Amino acid sequence: PEECAVFCCRSCWTVLGDSLQLCGQEPPGLSVLICFKVTSDVTREDSLLFGLEGALLGCAYYLLSCRSCGLAVGFSLYSSGSDLAYLRDSFCFFKENIICYLLKTHGIIEASMVNFPPVTSTE
Repeated sequence: PEECAVFCCRSCWTVLGDSLQLCGQEPPGLSVLICFKVTSDVTREDSLLFGLEGALLGCAYYLLSCRSCGLAVGFSLYSSGSDLAYLRDSFCFFKENIICYLLKTHGIIEASMVNFPPVTSTE
């Protein structure tokens, strides 16, 4: 309970998910929170996008947006190399577009500043 947080859209504060749904560690080169479940206020675009550079080079993914304001809040990986295979079908929130509301302290903090306990996709 001490590390429990609600993930909100940076733009409009709509609740998008929470730390109880975290399911994996942040891969090198990506600043994301990996969740296996999100709220209905997260929409997945219909068309696939393809990574042309960076950590998502050669990957196909769907963009995730906030239903309320339209801000791109993350992605859902459709296909990738073996190094990112564990992310397929998960919801990855861009830390720079997410604000965390900490339940214990009632504080608000940047997602990039929060260190959640390690979890793996097998837990």
